[in-house]
Amino acid sequence: MTQSIVVQVGQCGNQIGCRFWDLALREHAAVNRDGLFDEPISTFFRNVDVRRSPARELPLGNGTGKIGALKARAVLIDMEEGVINSMLSGPLGEVFDPVLKVSSVSGSGNNWAVGHYRYGVDYRESILETVRVAAEACDCLQSFMILHSMGGGTGSGLGTSVLGLLRDEYPEVYRFVTAVFPSVDDDVVTSPYNAMLAMNQLTQHADCVLPVENEALADICAKIDKGKQQQSGRKAVKAGSAISDAGGKRQQPWDAMNNVVAHSLLHLTSGSRFDGSLNIDVNEITMNLVPFPQLHYLISSLTPLYALSDVSIAPRKLDQMFSDAFAPDFQLTKAHPRRGAFLACALMVRGDVEISDVRRNIARLRPTLKFVPWNREGWKTGLCATPPLTQARSLLTLSNSTCIGASFAAIRDRFVKLYRSKAYVHHFTSEGMDAEEFGVAQASCSHLIAEYARLEQQALASDSAPPARLQVV
Repeated sequence: MTQSIVVQVGQCGNQIGCRFWDLALREHAAVNRDGLFDEPISTFFRNVDVRRSPARELPLGNGTGKIGALKARAVLIDMEEGVINSMLSGPLGEVFDPVLKVSSVSGSGNNWAVGHYRYGVDYRESILETVRVAAEACDCLQSFMILHSMGGGTGSGLGTSVLGLLRDEYPEVYRFVTAVFPSVDDDVVTSPYNAMLAMNQLTQHADCVLPVENEALADICAKIDKGKQQQSGRKAVKAGSAISDAGGKRQQPWDAMNNVVAHSLLHLTSGSRFDGSLNIDVNEITMNLVPFPQLHYLISSLTPLYALSDVSIAPRKLDQMFSDAFAPDFQLTKAHPRRGAFLACALMVRGDVEISDVRRNIARLRPTLKFVPWNREGWKTGLCATPPLTQARSLLTLSNSTCIGASFAAIRDRFVKLYRSKAYVHHFTSEGMDAEEFGVAQASCSHLIAEYARLEQQALASDSAPPARLQVV
């Protein structure tokens, strides 16, 4: 069994991570009722005996040993202590190993260059040592899952600095990035700069990027709330019963948004953790969905939509789930998959679904979806027998589609609008950043947009070309 380390950077990354670990514990508790430290739970957790000082690692063995104390395979990084301290002092505090923490007090001031060049240099050795400790506790480290935002300074700047360090120090370990992109009305005035500079780093150093947009998450949560109101007659979870809500604290507005992202990450890794007739391991995602090195941005959709407390939402019919997976309302980015061409697509199903059901729905949907001519059968299917919390089944769809180019064009437009006046540039260059990096980042983004446009035109030309005729010679 392989292991994964979650690297949480910045306020946003740590808040998503907190929800992820909450739900991961709940999910494994629902499956592992005997309290055994087995292979599925070892993917994300260590088992330690805290009665000894220092705590002693309890090996996996044959998977029949009792759980002593679970410690998350998580590295917590932030240049402000607030979020990390609240996690360590909160209900989930004992799950995190304080040794695997790197923090400061001053923050990055919404400046990518501060996070990347100042803190990336000052904390380089500390971060490498912390990651090394986490890695040495793994029997077979398969992937790093990096969580960070793109609009702030620490998440975008230090997050991408950490990504570069992981590429250099652990080149054989897969690097999956969940990056939260800012919305159009983001209140950080420098977010267009931060997002553009960080995106250049993601293109160079990541194996796979799952973009998430705040605007799309807000729309999804509004859709969930509407569904809850329509199902108000059913019993709901008692307020404050979630692990991370304990202590009577009111849930924050972004908690539901972070829950959606956390659910998608748990679904992504379900094939590595649980049995199934056709499991997808995380390394297969990169192998099957990334035909070109830099075109590794995957659009994700999750159906049914739910947050932790949404047990009252009625189950979706199976065929409707597959149709929803390609609807714009279910995407974690503001993208419309049917308006682009697919380079490849993965359907990852959890629960009581047969392979025949998946094949039937692929055959039903194929005529409505446009694929590039050299990969018309570019489907990857995964079946995991263990359903998610509170649901009989769910579907995570990962699409490498040219429609993501429209989102990148919007990011570039906001960047150009600000950079045209050279506003705020001096705040970045004063941190040792070369002003030419702005142009390099913009050129990198433009290259991605052009590549996606070229592939889309390729698909359109193939669809419009007359069928080949048999020639008799």
